[in-house]
Amino acid sequence: MAYTPPPAFTTRPTLSGTFGMSASTHWLATATAQSVLERGGNAFDAAVAAAFVLHVVEPHLNGPGGDLVGIFQTADAASPTVLMGQGPAPAGATIEHYRAEGLDLVPGSGALAAAVPGAVDAWLLLLRDHGTWELGDVLSYAIGYARDGHPIVRQAAATIARVAELFAEDWTTSRDLWMPGGAPPAPGDVVRNPAYADVLDGLVHASCTVRDDGPVGRAARIDAARHDWKTGQVAQEASAFVAAPHRHSAGGLHSGVITVDDFAAFDAGYEPAVTRDFRGRTVAKAGVWTQGPALLQTLALLEPLDDDLLDPSQEAGAHTILEAQKLSLADRDAWFGDADVELDALLSPDYLDERRSLIAASASTEFRPGVLGGRSGFRPPLRTSYDAPGVGTGEPTVAKTGETRGDTCHLDVIDRWGNIVSATPSGGWLQSSPAIPALGFCLGTRLQMTWLEPGHPSSLVPGRRPRTTLTPTLVLRDGAPEYAIGSPGGDQQDQWQLLALLRMIVGGYTPQEAIDAPSLHTTSMPESFWPRTWTPAGAVVEDRLGDSVIAGLERRGHAVTRAGDWSLGRVSAVGRDAATGVLWAAANPRGMQGYAAGR
Repeated sequence: MAYTPPPAFTTRPTLSGTFGMSASTHWLATATAQSVLERGGNAFDAAVAAAFVLHVVEPHLNGPGGDLVGIFQTADAASPTVLMGQGPAPAGATIEHYRAEGLDLVPGSGALAAAVPGAVDAWLLLLRDHGTWELGDVLSYAIGYARDGHPIVRQAAATIARVAELFAEDWTTSRDLWMPGGAPPAPGDVVRNPAYADVLDGLVHASCTVRDDGPVGRAARIDAARHDWKTGQVAQEASAFVAAPHRHSAGGLHSGVITVDDFAAFDAGYEPAVTRDFRGRTVAKAGVWTQGPALLQTLALLEPLDDDLLDPSQEAGAHTILEAQKLSLADRDAWFGDADVELDALLSPDYLDERRSLIAASASTEFRPGVLGGRSGFRPPLRTSYDAPGVGTGEPTVAKTGETRGDTCHLDVIDRWGNIVSATPSGGWLQSSPAIPALGFCLGTRLQMTWLEPGHPSSLVPGRRPRTTLTPTLVLRDGAPEYAIGSPGGDQQDQWQLLALLRMIVGGYTPQEAIDAPSLHTTSMPESFWPRTWTPAGAVVEDRLGDSVIAGLERRGHAVTRAGDWSLGRVSAVGRDAATGVLWAAANPRGMQGYAAGR
């Protein structure tokens, strides 16, 4: 059968132009990035300015206490580079300590789940090395929205409403910040965060203490701000505040273990991307400390199959894609982590053939990681939602205990000089842990992605990065960047990107057509977020996939959950047509929040 043709209409056009393009999960961040480009900044200036705005306008999806993964290529570089903004476990975050606290999982909220914040240092590093603007100019947008206010989006208001009881009874500093009148804000209410504005002003002030002119002086000014972040008010206030016992997701009172020394010891950095070719493109991802290489394995499993089996709009294609993702995600959970991982073996032709042969006509209900060199990987505890009562669903899910299933935000920028960046910042959600009053934000919860069983690449180990779900993508053609793409969505990030990639590369869809098309994903793997449940053979689909396709998946044994017409797959992308030099951008319409801009 042929690949399903794209829809006759899309929610919006794929934007095109020659000057510069931006796309993100919030219109104010997109507008900020485009404003920077219009004022002569490059893609890196624009991305950093937009990222700090995202801290302010999407506080339920990311924050200064969180982390990020980015991937970029400069106009004069021969290959892509990963921006590493994932902080490690603090020195006091040991399995023994958490077990002594009566825990069998790292909590989903509360400061025991906090890795060292990595996002701010990573953004400042990128600005120092590849941007052109001074720090004060870049941060002015976020400072303005934090101090003067911005209309709160519907999902942020809904998140505050869901944790209102927790805030009122336990996390009173969060109540004071997010419910100053005693009630959650309504969508569209103007909210302010003067404490965070003061933090950003403090970074600008620290940068101004360096008076040297020229590029060397600019770099030194940004480094002065980085040093202030790691050793000054932020590190001191955060570590002191979370040392007090507070409510965690499992219901108990615990103290955080992060210290000033943990802040000071972390440096963001750069790493080479890992790549694999697929149907004439090269797909670039971050390493096995992220889930990114699982996308490469999924593409490798699918590559030799007939085109209709790569079409998520057909029953056979949707089934095949779900089954391939299960195999790759099982290998992710068995083998990936911040350790020595045999990625070449996981992507070797013989291993892929063996794994591909497991894709059958019916849905698998098993957790099936592969065997490498006669060794079996880690088998995480397999708990269904019936084993974890009280767990909800949603984006993100929050209960009175502070339990959250994380979500995130995303941004992409390309400029007229050929610089391109894709980044997925996350963590430090307003519902992660109690707000630190002097700072206007809280710490993140990325350590919930580690296990309290020793000996695995994703075990909790001081100084080791938790394996993150953050996973932006860069696609190259003949060695040159063709487009940057990414999505929020936790465990679904690469699953949703995969559908867009298949539709663009194999199906010939335009970027906006690919993003608008019906989405689906598997939940048949242990989730990366507390309480780490799974749904054997679980598949979540948008109803627009069609009754016949959905019924076919059910006949094949998939445990299908219908999620509504427009609920899954919040992908955005920017790119460049190599033949014409025309730039383009596309953004997710779901939730009426993500936008692209450009000219």
